[in-house]
Amino acid sequence: MAISITFRPTAFSLDQYNETIKQLDGAGMGKPAGRLLHVCSGAGEKVTVFDVWESQEAFEEFSQYLMPILDMMEVDPGIPAIAPVNNILQ
Repeated sequence: MAISITFRPTAFSLDQYNETIKQLDGAGMGKPAGRLLHVCSGAGEKVTVFDVWESQEAFEEFSQYLMPILDMMEVDPGIPAIAPVNNILQ
C-alpha cells in the first residue's frame, strides 16, 4: 500500500535541504527505488518535505541512508506524519 510521509522539522532551511539532497546523491540514493513523488516546499527555516512511497518498507530502507545524513547535519526531522495514499491525480 502506498503511503505519504510529511516531514516538518522545527528548523530546516533550503540550504540544509539542498545539502541533504547532495549527500543522498553521493550515497546513490538521489532517486531511490519505491519513491513515487517528492516535493519540497516552504521558505526560511520552515522547509517541509512531502513524499509518496509505494510501501512503508521502501521508505524504511531509504531512511537508513537519510537519517544518518540528517544526524550529521544536526537536523531534527521531528516525527513524520504518515498516512495511506488513497489517490494521486496528475
